[in-house]
Amino acid sequence: MKREYDFSKSVKNPYAKHLTKQVTLRLGTDVIAYFKDLADETGIPYQSLINLYLRDCVQKKKKLKWAS
Repeated sequence: MKREYDFSKSVKNPYAKHLTKQVTLRLGTDVIAYFKDLADETGIPYQSLINLYLRDCVQKKKKLKWAS
């Protein structure tokens, strides 16, 4: 491994800003607790777990089953 690396000619990833976007969501305390417990079990940050779950819903085109 080199002692120093030259990054003077490096460029930023042009797609990085499209990977994630910060938003504010109001989630129930029970939902947050669930994902934080799951994060402790898996070692994956709870916000990443929430993102993974929502991405799975998008990919499978899941619809909310609403009981009236």
